[in-house]
Amino acid sequence: MFSYRHAFHAGNHADVLKHTTLIALMKYLTQKDTALTVIDTHAGAGLYRLDGDYTETSGEALEGVLKLIAPLAPPAPDAKPRKPAVAAAPEVLAPALQDYLNVLKALNPQFAQTGEAAHLKIYPGSPFIEQQFLSGRDKLKLFELHPTDFKSLAGNIEQLGVGRQVTVSREDGFEVLKTFLPPPARRAMVFCDPSYEIKSDYARVSACMADAVKRFATGTYVVWYPIIPRPEAHDLPRKLKTLAVKAGRSWLNASLTVKSSKLTTDTAGEVIRPGLPASGMFVINPPHTLKADLQLALPQMVAKLGQDRHASFGLEHGG
Repeated sequence: MFSYRHAFHAGNHADVLKHTTLIALMKYLTQKDTALTVIDTHAGAGLYRLDGDYTETSGEALEGVLKLIAPLAPPAPDAKPRKPAVAAAPEVLAPALQDYLNVLKALNPQFAQTGEAAHLKIYPGSPFIEQQFLSGRDKLKLFELHPTDFKSLAGNIEQLGVGRQVTVSREDGFEVLKTFLPPPARRAMVFCDPSYEIKSDYARVSACMADAVKRFATGTYVVWYPIIPRPEAHDLPRKLKTLAVKAGRSWLNASLTVKSSKLTTDTAGEVIRPGLPASGMFVINPPHTLKADLQLALPQMVAKLGQDRHASFGLEHGG
């Protein structure tokens, strides 16, 4: 049950989509004067080392955040240039991606100074992203069942010195969520990001979100999900859309594909599995600004993170 460790996947392409979207949400939702309750049902360890054993073993950050911050490869030189060479204009990132980089820079002062990938060593999980945007009136409630990650999370949050504004509990986020809805100030964002290592997680996500919307219809509900060749994975966003439509709530579904999901073989005939080819973020009751934010950011994610001709993005919304 506790085999999944996000440390192996920190900073991968799914994190780029997930955290860019999360930052855009937090930036908007914390602008109002009324207190916001943020509930993170599967918080993880909170902080990760990109130069640590876990991340270096998987190498996934190389195809994710480290690839995002690398300059685009220059075009092939023309053998017979017709005009004098002109210096390329500096690359301009979409505002949502720039906000994402600003969060990384805040945790990595040397990276903030140089912009070099070698100086990006600390990567924030969702708890540290959420906490950074809180005002004094807001609350953050973090839940994590994995014993090692819970211990790391508690220690990482304690170092922030934020007192009771952030609480960390070793409880099942799916089960405990119902006890916090509706929140006292009637404003909440719920972020649900399980590992999906157990097939039942897909059904638990949809059931949890259905119950949450019934308890507190106006909350903002955010679900990350993998896009893999598994029926449950493809059914989940459809179920969430049906849930939102039946409840009369607006919704947004953003997805990022970086490569083909087909199995291939190497020269020895061994099957090569593609790993995670794509993922999505489904938001119920999204801010009206989120669609525009992602319309600018997603094409750049495809351009920077795409690994083959199948790289693409999707952005649907309704309500």
